Amino acid sequence: MVNRVIVGAHYGLKDWLAQRVTAVVMLVYTVVFLSALPRAITHASWKALFAQEWMRLATFLFVASVLIHAWIGVRNIWMDYVKHTGLRLAAQIATILWLAGCAGWAMQILWRI
Repeated sequence: MVNRVIVGAHYGLKDWLAQRVTAVVMLVYTVVFLSALPRAITHASWKALFAQEWMRLATFLFVASVLIHAWIGVRNIWMDYVKHTGLRLAAQIATILWLAGCAGWAMQILWRI
């Protein structure tokens, strides 16, 4: 009989699923965005496109998906390659702050129009 000791955080399946779901959201948004984009891109047409609330929400969902996707990937890099616990924690906190700042900036851009 083999005695297996399982250690770790046990969130591999959730991360795998989150990566796939966010990738699908980004793909769908890209297709919708390209189909909604007018032929002649002017400032007025760009502003009219993003004046619609559904487009702002879809864009923020896209941004949130990118940020979640990035967090999972970067966190896994920190966990795999940074062995010192304090340094890894500092890198993860810096990453969280950076991504939260990006989310806030995206909200400011999208709802300032």
